[in-house]
Amino acid sequence: MFEQSRLKWGKATRSKAEERFLEGPRGRLADLGQALRIFADCIKGFRAFHFSGPCITVFGSARFDEQHPYYKLARLVGSQLARAGFTVMTGGGPGIMEAANRGARDVHGRSIGCNIQLPKEQKPNPYLDQWVEFRYFFVRKLMLIKYSYGFIALPGGYGTLDEVFETVTLIQNGKIKDFPLVLLGRDYWNPLLEFLKQRLLAEKTIDQLDYDRFFVTDSEEEAVAYITELATKKFGFKRIEGQRKLWFLRE
Repeated sequence: MFEQSRLKWGKATRSKAEERFLEGPRGRLADLGQALRIFADCIKGFRAFHFSGPCITVFGSARFDEQHPYYKLARLVGSQLARAGFTVMTGGGPGIMEAANRGARDVHGRSIGCNIQLPKEQKPNPYLDQWVEFRYFFVRKLMLIKYSYGFIALPGGYGTLDEVFETVTLIQNGKIKDFPLVLLGRDYWNPLLEFLKQRLLAEKTIDQLDYDRFFVTDSEEEAVAYITELATKKFGFKRIEGQRKLWFLRE
């Protein structure tokens, strides 16, 4: 039998607290303490975003600077979403996230972020009206799903793909219903879509409806129009004039 004290489970991280958690089974008090820390992370988000208004999450790479075409596209998306009455929600960091928040700020819309604690510090971008820093990635993703009525994914890496596929899995399994999921930037996303079509769809690991869950476009105007239509027709929101922006309110 292995000695538990020597068993590291091959899941060491840069954080000692995370390493202790990932070592495997621990004492009941230790597990209770971990559960309470997760609960505290959730409550922090619930309290902060309760009055944020209907949000649209914009995701994409943190590595694009403001000269990059995708940064410029994300900034236009943020502006269009804010003009349409939505709060722009992002992961709160640089790159595409910064650009979308910046676009909302450009037109005096509301801009919020769900930042994450990382071994290499990720500072919140300067275009946020409100932001919360989370310890756990899964709590962060919970907040993005809970407070959003749509998701726009611009080009990005593993983090963006994680968000896209977790969201489409929740839609596929009925955990969230009629959730608009937009892929913005055809040239970037087409190889992935071809893989889904030629492998997953061809091998019947997904069906045609699953494949069609993505709305793919190059136009920020089309993306926002698609989301706005679903918000008004399927989610029952009515757009009215507010003090700072247009708000969507349920009838």
